[in-house]
Amino acid sequence: QVQLVESGGGLVQAGDSLRLTCAVSGRTFTNYALGWSRQAPGKEREFVAVTWTGTGTYYADSVKGRFTISRDNAKNTVYLQMNSLKPEDTAVYYCAAAYCIGNGCYSRPPITNERYAYWGQGTQVTVSS
Repeated sequence: QVQLVESGGGLVQAGDSLRLTCAVSGRTFTNYALGWSRQAPGKEREFVAVTWTGTGTYYADSVKGRFTISRDNAKNTVYLQMNSLKPEDTAVYYCAAAYCIGNGCYSRPPITNERYAYWGQGTQVTVSS
């Protein structure tokens, strides 16, 4: 089992920045790709970003250039730095983990929600206009 606990959400104004943190425990941290998804009221969960072993990252078009995902393997933590926030970024943000190692991970990284078996409880981000 993998446990994930998000923190760092809050209420900010448009144009502000926020950094989300996800603490991961339970299994070998480096064997997992770690991603962030978000869900706004009345909408489907949207996959936002992922980081996998090494320097691999992927971003949804909606956040590319504004959000940065990173991981600290020594602290078993993954971050989502969110800059230039917009009201449409308002959502509950979830951290997720997918087992992902070796060439299989590099050739087909998990960039959809369905690939993730472990999820955190979510943290609310609200961006006012």
